[in-house]
Amino acid sequence: MNELSKSAGAISRTGQWPDGAAFVDGAYCPISEAKISVLDWGFTRSDVCYDVVHVKGGSFFRLDDHITRFQASMAGLRMKIPFDADEMKAVLAECVRLTGHRDSYVAMVCTRGLPPYGPRGPVSAHENRFIAYALPWIDVLSPEIQERGGHVIIAKTPRIPADSVDPTIKNYHRGDMVQAMFEAEDAGADTAILLDHDGYVTEGPGFNVFVVRDGAVATPDRGALEGITRKATLELCGQLGLKAEIARLRVEDMHEADEIFLTTTAGGIMPVTRVDGRILSNDSPGPISRDLKDLYWKRHDEGWMATPVDYEGDDT
Repeated sequence: MNELSKSAGAISRTGQWPDGAAFVDGAYCPISEAKISVLDWGFTRSDVCYDVVHVKGGSFFRLDDHITRFQASMAGLRMKIPFDADEMKAVLAECVRLTGHRDSYVAMVCTRGLPPYGPRGPVSAHENRFIAYALPWIDVLSPEIQERGGHVIIAKTPRIPADSVDPTIKNYHRGDMVQAMFEAEDAGADTAILLDHDGYVTEGPGFNVFVVRDGAVATPDRGALEGITRKATLELCGQLGLKAEIARLRVEDMHEADEIFLTTTAGGIMPVTRVDGRILSNDSPGPISRDLKDLYWKRHDEGWMATPVDYEGDDT
């Protein structure tokens, strides 16, 4: 067990809290006891940035990339916390150890904090708060849906403009995403993809979007989080000899695609088999989507970009 874990009063037994473990106000606790004030601007203003990394087979995947993006998000929102990258890694690992899970969904969060001089005081005076937690594995789309391929719609709700809320900062401004998810429910679809106000494809609730046409792969160049799984997928395309680019995409590109797939930390590479009712790849995951998905998990098994979790800090 590392020194930060000891000083924060970590419970020593691995797997102590299988439902989830959190780090709040400098101490570890079961997820059910993780709380913030109702006056925290993270709650009252959605003034939060966060990141999510997964643990698969007992190892974090691309943890350094996630930490770097989280730090960039905090800088973009003028937030600071008293933890450096190595300290955050230690906290995240301890949260995972306390759940005992080998496959886990792990979040790091920074909220603006409480207004120290009342609601009209300077924003820069807030003491920003760092929170971390680990939960059992979460999929954006269930394994059953991933197996048959997701059914998506192109939402009528537009994406929040990037000059209002920077989509490259992972944030809690998800009113547009929630409305799009209601649209998907009403249409009997699994999820939705949003366009910007100019009609270009952006992303969906918790995932990036890829299209495949004539053997070439493309993902939107705007209005989207620069996803870590998106980054990994572009690298895997190179390993498979596939042409891949970040490009401007319109609805027509979705409707005329040979294949579509989604990428996310919470699920990996997820094929799509229907878009706005149009059937793709004979209503089954397409060959390029399958190849990329298989390679993604194969590279996990090989230890690609892996950071093992130390589960041996059990003093009992």
